[in-house]
Amino acid sequence: MNDKLVPDADGQTRSAGAEAQGQVALATITLSARRVREVLGRVIVGQNEAIDLALVTLLAGGHALIEGVPGVGKTLLVKALARAVAGEFQRIQFTPDLMPADITGTSVFDLKTQQFRLVRGPIFTNFLLADEINRAPAKTQSALLEGMQERQVTIDRETCALPPVFVVFATQNPIEHQGTYPLPEAQKDRFLLKIRMGYPALEDENELARLVAEGEAPERRLLEELRAPVLQPGELAQWRAATERVRVSEAISSYIVNLVRQTRQHAAVWVGAGPRATLALLSASRALAGLEERDFVLPEDVKMLAVPVLEHRMLLRPEFEMEGVELREVINAVLEAVQVPR
Repeated sequence: MNDKLVPDADGQTRSAGAEAQGQVALATITLSARRVREVLGRVIVGQNEAIDLALVTLLAGGHALIEGVPGVGKTLLVKALARAVAGEFQRIQFTPDLMPADITGTSVFDLKTQQFRLVRGPIFTNFLLADEINRAPAKTQSALLEGMQERQVTIDRETCALPPVFVVFATQNPIEHQGTYPLPEAQKDRFLLKIRMGYPALEDENELARLVAEGEAPERRLLEELRAPVLQPGELAQWRAATERVRVSEAISSYIVNLVRQTRQHAAVWVGAGPRATLALLSASRALAGLEERDFVLPEDVKMLAVPVLEHRMLLRPEFEMEGVELREVINAVLEAVQVPR
């Protein structure tokens, strides 16, 4: 027997059974995400926005660039997220002498077998933390490019697939420029969004100091709160499958396209966001809607994610940069200029 067709928010029809399954899946996502948020919030004090953006990155199947001064919990966030979803975690400390083979791996000659043997590098993991990525030269940074885009790496002419769940979280210090190498624009474009981790609020820092004084340091809390993962193996795949069913109306899709195209026409912008930014904003908005237990995207989702998704993909004209204009201000001006769909 065919399922009864019911109209959706756009006036179109779809299967009532499929709608019910979608609602159940989204409810499951919300329940699981709430548990993950609660646990991460107890481990990482005062960084709720960063936690939500990390979850959006995970649900959308993208990668994130985390920017913040030392000591705000960048490494702890990624490590805690990996533990919460039962993922394997690897950390690479980027330094000027780091080589591409230190990331991807290499072939070594085995004297016993008299054959070359592939030794896989730390990129073969679920959660890869590229710590202080701008400390390494561009050649080493680019070793991540193929893995981030194609989910595979080439080692000595042999192509090796990465795990189905592969997320790169790269950190960089925004205030230290001595001995650093700017990320290539092509590499920055591969990051779904940019997570800014600033100083905690006064009450959060007081809470953090109290916890440490009582012997509850964040690292200790990480071990206590995440002795067992919050998600079971396979649940993350269900998360992502449900997110892909979140609907994006034609009006919302056009709104996203207009926002991105407007960044290329602003007087202060030298290089605007490209088509990959359009797709990134769309997929991130779907992930955020799924976290909020909605099977459709609202303009508010797009607005909330516009700065994290677009900022690192744009370049200001030098004269506006010298005047102290920030890309966040430009993006907010674009949001004001583009008509919001009803």
